[in-house]
Amino acid sequence: MADTVLYEVSDGLATITLNRPQAMNALNNETKAALRDAAQAAAADDAVRAVLLTAAGDRAFCVGQDLKEHVGGLLEARESGSDEGVMSTVREHYNPIVRALAGAAKPVVAAVNGVAAGAGFGFALAADYRIVADTASFNTSFAGVALTADSGISWTLPRVVGPGRAADLLLFPRSIGAQEAYDLGIANRIVPAAELAAEAVKVARGLAEGPTLAYAALKESLGYALSHSLEEALEKEDELQTRAGASQDHTIAVQAFINKEKPKYLGS
Repeated sequence: MADTVLYEVSDGLATITLNRPQAMNALNNETKAALRDAAQAAAADDAVRAVLLTAAGDRAFCVGQDLKEHVGGLLEARESGSDEGVMSTVREHYNPIVRALAGAAKPVVAAVNGVAAGAGFGFALAADYRIVADTASFNTSFAGVALTADSGISWTLPRVVGPGRAADLLLFPRSIGAQEAYDLGIANRIVPAAELAAEAVKVARGLAEGPTLAYAALKESLGYALSHSLEEALEKEDELQTRAGASQDHTIAVQAFINKEKPKYLGS
């Protein structure tokens, strides 16, 4: 894996770190490919029970596409008479990254340490839980460079803030501070910047030690209910609860409750 993205698995927790702090963790081709590979590896590894997506430095989580590299590609494409190749990054990189993060059968935590803009905002929204430094900010950015939404943000943002606010934030890009992000539901928790790394690891590790199959079922249930009727959601809940009830972790949890002990989950 490239040095621009660090990947580590320890005791069931996969940590993916964007590592271009000198470029505010902007997404050049190397970084996008490495992030895609890391996200897919974490999602596919049964030994991984939770994922922490974080970033190096204190200025930015990720400012989205590396525009310096992008403009070079645009100029080359114009000379060749086709811009299909330079815009294929959505299909080749962004979509697989979002699918891996949002579709992982395990909880994904994003630790947002600074600016999250464009695709960086989209990747944060693809996580299940966002812990945000009090110095962090969010910006859709796309319309500001004459582009439309990508990185799943047309799907995730309206589900988090509502269609009206999503349209406002996309049509009129602006910087959203940590407190406003919390008020809108974008941030789940705000912590002092100096405490972000430790708090994010604490939360993610706690999830890695939890009932993984139940978490996966919760993710599936929430996603399903957003686009189905109440009756269909009830049927899905029955299906998923039957599956969760048959897990080892459910038996462990009930026994621990009866014995007034802390459960030690197996993730199965």
